[in-house]
Parts: sequence; structure tokens; C-alpha cells
Amino acid sequence: MKKSILVFLVAAFSLTTLFQSCNEKIEKKTDSSEIAEAEASSNSTIDEKSQDPQQLTITNMHDAYKGETTAHFKYAAYSKKAAEEGHPEIALLFKAASGAELIHANNHKVVLLRMGESIPEITPEFSVNTTAENLKEAIEGESYEFNTMYPNFIKDANAAGNYMAQISLTYAYKVEQKHRDFYIEALKALEAGTDNTLATVYYLCPTCGNTYATVAPARCEISMTDSKLFIKVTSSSPTS
Repeated sequence: MKKSILVFLVAAFSLTTLFQSCNEKIEKKTDSSEIAEAEASSNSTIDEKSQDPQQLTITNMHDAYKGETTAHFKYAAYSKKAAEEGHPEIALLFKAASGAELIHANNHKVVLLRMGESIPEITPEFSVNTTAENLKEAIEGESYEFNTMYPNFIKDANAAGNYMAQISLTYAYKVEQKHRDFYIEALKALEAGTDNTLATVYYLCPTCGNTYATVAPARCEISMTDSKLFIKVTSSSPTS
């Protein structure tokens, strides 16, 4: 009898120990699962924030503002170089484009300010080479903006529902294509030695930067701005 009681107590003790061990393992597994789930949730939140359309739009607008500000100063420098090399018509084209890029930069700046962003000081970085090389660089830059940069930026702004950003980015997008075509035409004329046949007057829409050579319509074909408000560019002089 005593032996049976002893066996029962030993068995009971063993079962209790086994249950405790199992419970500890279950608790540890649960803790590990909860930690893993918490980490996954945290990482998911980080990924969602990094892909937040509004944050992307803010970043994009800063990049666009920097790009347009740099282009403004760069094309002004290219204009000076073209004039020095005896290509006044190409100098005038670069001068007109420089003015258009400034309009784009100012539009982007307004959008950033409306989003509560501070405007950083931009230090333009670029190199000035021969007029032919400068035209090739300009064609490459405008092609990138028209084919890749601005379409992606506009897509993000649409996803964010940021109407002001959409407008500013779309204005620049449409005008950069025209600038690219102007530069392609100018490079061909330069290589053929006929650049003196290029336009001697340009008109800029003050709203969107739309650029017209020689003549302009009654209203801007992008922003519908009255042509009476257009900026007329007839000289590549920095003060004109």
C-alpha cells in the first residue's frame, strides 16, 4: 500500500513537471510570436511611411525645385558661352529657357511653402563646355525630366491628391518637352552651320513657363494665360 502511494506521488510529480515544462514552452513560443508579429507590424508601418504619397510628393517637389533652380543658372551660363563663341541665336534660346526654368522653380517653391516646407538655399553645380556639348547635355537633361522624372512625380502627386503639386509638375513636364525639341533643332543647325537661321525672339508664359519661338498664340496652350502677359525675350544680355 505504501509502495502504491509512493508510485502515485512520483507519477503525479512527474506529470506536474511535464505540464509546467510544456506551459513554459508554449508561453515562450507565444512571446516569440508576439514579438515577431510586433516587429513585422513595425516594419510594415515603416514601409508604409516610406511609401506615403504625400511624403514622396514633398521629397519630389524639393528635388524638382533644386533641379529647376540649377537649370535656370546653368542655361544662363550656357547662354553666355554661346554668345562668346559667336552663336547669338543659340544664346537667345538658352536665355529664354533659363527664364522658363525660373518660372518652374518659383511655381514649385509656392507649392512647397503651401505644404509648410522651408526653402533651402540652392548651390547650383554644373560645368560649362562648348556650345555643342552644352546643347547635348541640355537635350539629355530635358529628355530625362520629360520621359522619367516628371511623369513619376506627377503620379505620386496624383496618389497624394495634391492638386497644387499636380499643376506645378504638369506645367514643367509639358514645357520641358518643348525645350528638348528646341535644343535638338539648335544642335542640328549648329552642326550644319545654319544656326543663324534660328529664332530671334521668344515668348514666355509667366504662369507655366511655356516657351514660343518667333510667334505666340492668343493664349498659352498649357495654362490659357493671355498672351498680352507673355514675357518677350529678344536679347541674350543678362540684364534684358
